[in-house]
Parts: sequence; C-alpha cells; structure tokens
Amino acid sequence: MRKSLHRYLYAALGIVAIAALDLSSFCHPDPASPDLALIGAAKAASPVMHDLESLPLETAFFAKDHRELTWAELADVDFKDVYLEELDSYYWKPEFGPKVMAAESQDVYITGYVIPVDLDEDFYVLSRYPFANCFFCGGAGPESVVDLRFLDTEHRTYQTDERLTFHGNLSLNADDVYQMNYILEGAEEHPL
Repeated sequence: MRKSLHRYLYAALGIVAIAALDLSSFCHPDPASPDLALIGAAKAASPVMHDLESLPLETAFFAKDHRELTWAELADVDFKDVYLEELDSYYWKPEFGPKVMAAESQDVYITGYVIPVDLDEDFYVLSRYPFANCFFCGGAGPESVVDLRFLDTEHRTYQTDERLTFHGNLSLNADDVYQMNYILEGAEEHPL
C-alpha cells in the first residue's frame, strides 16, 4: 500500500515539474534561458539527438530556400499614434526596425499558434501566443501576429491554438489599416 502511494506521489511531482517548464523555448530558445541546460542534458543522454544535431535545421526539416523567422525579429518595430481622418480615430502606425526590414520579401518559416479569425473569408493568423493571450484578446501587440495568405485555397481547416510551422514570403504593411502589419504570402503548412 505504501509503495503504491509513493509511486503516485512521485508521478504527481513529475507531472508538476514538467508542467512548470516553459516549453516554448524549445522552438526558439533564448540563449539566456535556464531551459537550455535541460536541452543540453537531453542531447547528452540521447544518441539520436546527436545525429539530428549534426544536420542543419534547414537541411533536416525545411526547404533550403527558406530561413527561420523568429518572433524576436518581428518585435523589432515601434508604433506611433497616427490620426486617420477617414476613421476619425487614431491607429498604431508601425515603424519597422532593421531586423524586420532585412526579412522583408524573404522566404521564411515561422512557428506559432493558429487563430482562425474568419473561416468564411479563409482568414487565419499565426500568433506568437495562444488565443487567450494573443493580440485580439488585448494581451499582446500587433507585432505578435502574422496574416497567413495561403498558396493553396484547398488547405485544411485549422483549429484554434494548433501549434504549427508555416513557410512563405514575408510582406510588410505599414499603411493599410485594414490589414495586418506582417503578411506571409503564399503560406503553406510545413509538415515535420
């Protein structure tokens, strides 16, 4: 009886420890993150991880003509309040920084959470954060979402908060208030 109670206690503690990890850093690790030590430990313990490490990520998983675009790069933008007479309102006009400008018109891939905005119009965005914390709920800024303009109109229907990777060509929008600031033209889901 005592042994089984201890097993349940250890299993519960293990689940709590795993749940406490910030696993988002595994997709785009921050060099200062304490979670990198856990990744290093996993690589040391697994010969499979060593094999994968020897291949560049682009060669192993992605088309060679696409480079990774990170959410940290997309955060290189400032916004200023600009009055728009047509709407009789102010809006945030983006002033893109050098990291964002360097990614413009580039073939990129990015990982995030899918948010279906309007299924009838086939309007999806990829968000840095899940729906509960995304730009549309007021928890993040416009630099944390990318409009997905699909290459194939016959793509599958995506569910809210599916964490996926898409590739396409990055387009920047600073002037049209009816569109997102970041647009992934020719977007395609990248199967892993």
